[in-house]
Amino acid sequence: MLFYKPGFLLFHPLEIFSVWKGGMSFHGGLLGVAVAMALFAWLRKRSFWDVTDLIAPCVPTGLASGRIGNFINGELWGRFADPSLPWGMVFPQSGSPLPRHPSQLYEFGMEGLLLFMLLWWYGSKPRWAGQVSGAFLMGYGCFRFIAEYFREPDAFLRDLPATTGLSMGQWLCVPMIVGGALVWAWASRRARPIGASAGAQA
Repeated sequence: MLFYKPGFLLFHPLEIFSVWKGGMSFHGGLLGVAVAMALFAWLRKRSFWDVTDLIAPCVPTGLASGRIGNFINGELWGRFADPSLPWGMVFPQSGSPLPRHPSQLYEFGMEGLLLFMLLWWYGSKPRWAGQVSGAFLMGYGCFRFIAEYFREPDAFLRDLPATTGLSMGQWLCVPMIVGGALVWAWASRRARPIGASAGAQA
């Protein structure tokens, strides 16, 4: 609601608790999880980046499960596809008999499986604290940005791509990509990468 319907939230603040009506977008959830991780790190007297680097590679598995759930429920369907597309699917809930892109499966593959493998591999290499977190932000932002070209925008936001060239999801991914790049670059200035030997000073 904060990102997609701020005006409605301003006049109906208690509606934010009506989770059964939807409104649980990833971008808003990311901010909540970041606050929770910061609180956990403070309570346990651990580095914030140690906590986020540990959690980041695990997040895509949850995203993958969520996208499979979206697909099974027939929600968050894709845009109309060429009728000749072999994997084009009809989603009855959309109210149209025309085939659409199964964008939930695209996101499952990119934001879920592929991002998980890349982060798991990168996290096992010598790197600076915070760089896995930065890589996650960049990776998710890029993959979600691509997926948005195939995903049907919410009904009340369908005019946004036509007027601005980007969907709301893509606009929200831009600061994620930029922020992830800044975190990664900032982390690279640290004294020694994690996983390197004591003599391997950066």
